[in-house]
Amino acid sequence: MKPSVLIIEDNEQNMYMLSYLLKKNNYKILEAYNGVEGLQLAHDKHPEIILLDIQLPDMDGYEICVKLRHNGLPKSTTIIAVTSYAMGGDREKALEAGADGYIEKPINPDTFLSQMENIHSAKK
Repeated sequence: MKPSVLIIEDNEQNMYMLSYLLKKNNYKILEAYNGVEGLQLAHDKHPEIILLDIQLPDMDGYEICVKLRHNGLPKSTTIIAVTSYAMGGDREKALEAGADGYIEKPINPDTFLSQMENIHSAKK
């Protein structure tokens, strides 16, 4: 069975694209458009993978990542930063905050799933 995926993303086009790719490949998805909602869903539903945008309206993805790692989420949860905020040091900053991997936007629909699955497999 495919893992469940929580997408925390405030941009509707990005949310649609990620949701579409995942649903088409039989993933069960949860959607949150801001950090507060994302933290609540992660806490309530314990998804196996969390795709996390770094630039969100209420708190940044780094802060959310730190909170996710310290609010009782299973250690096995894979957190992947998905962001166009790809400047030098951002990957390191995301990993330091607790992300297991990093995928740059714009995502490539042909390679996105394998990138996500590779990060998730490496976590196991």
